[in-house]
Amino acid sequence: MKTGDKAEAAPAITGLDEWVEGTVIEVKTNPFLGIVVAIKDSLGRIFFGEEKYFRELNNGSCLQ
Repeated sequence: MKTGDKAEAAPAITGLDEWVEGTVIEVKTNPFLGIVVAIKDSLGRIFFGEEKYFRELNNGSCLQ
């Protein structure tokens, strides 16, 4: 995952019932937690947490 990618945040960190889609605004390496991701959704909310709570959305490109 990198800045500008589309991703979804899990309900475990958003506190909502469904996954929240947004744009990756930051990816950092934390010495204690590993990779930490932050996304911003269409409403301007920012969600961040360990990489395991995020899934990258298919950007539509085919690598075959």
